[in-house]
Amino acid sequence: MTKNITTLLFDFDGTLLNTNELIIHTFSTVLDKHFPNSYGREDILQFIGPSLKQTFETIAPSRTEELIKEYRELNLALHDEMVSVYDGVEETLYLLKNRGLKMAIVSTKKRDTILHGLRLMGVSELFDTVISLDDVENPKPDPEPILKALKELSSSTGESLMIGDNSHDIEGGKNAGVRTAGVAWSAKGEDFLASFNPDFMLQHISDLLELVKEESA
Repeated sequence: MTKNITTLLFDFDGTLLNTNELIIHTFSTVLDKHFPNSYGREDILQFIGPSLKQTFETIAPSRTEELIKEYRELNLALHDEMVSVYDGVEETLYLLKNRGLKMAIVSTKKRDTILHGLRLMGVSELFDTVISLDDVENPKPDPEPILKALKELSSSTGESLMIGDNSHDIEGGKNAGVRTAGVAWSAKGEDFLASFNPDFMLQHISDLLELVKEESA
């Protein structure tokens, strides 16, 4: 028998906060400076999801740290003016919290940037824990960050759901043994995400309200 969902693990970028154009613009600016006319928008879309280290190691292994530093400085400078919150996110998160759901952020982003984004959204107090790139040796799709979140929440894999906009979220969830939900507003498209066979596909963040209700019935 399937256990009820009591624990929600959220990716951050592209799932709760729309940082896609910020990320694309930052990558484009940094890469055009060092590798002119080498990376178009479609190429850069593939860099959404993995950690910066994972991405820049595939582009220029000997310059990874230099490129990460440039990226982070520009990204931070442009952050607040270029991000937006997806429709219904704040309201849905508050409703889920009021129902007693345990909630965590599990992201390949650095902790300070996640916390800044949560404060900007006004939802910092809703999350029981934040697992960032700073907290793990192996980011998603390795199961380590998801399992670390579950340990901190005292939750089992059977009662937990990983929600995200990227293949790393779905694969990481499967590797950790939790159920998974893709979000149809993924920058890479619903079809791309569906190809990784998540257990659920959310058309809108509020779908979680029915999903949790159904699973708890």
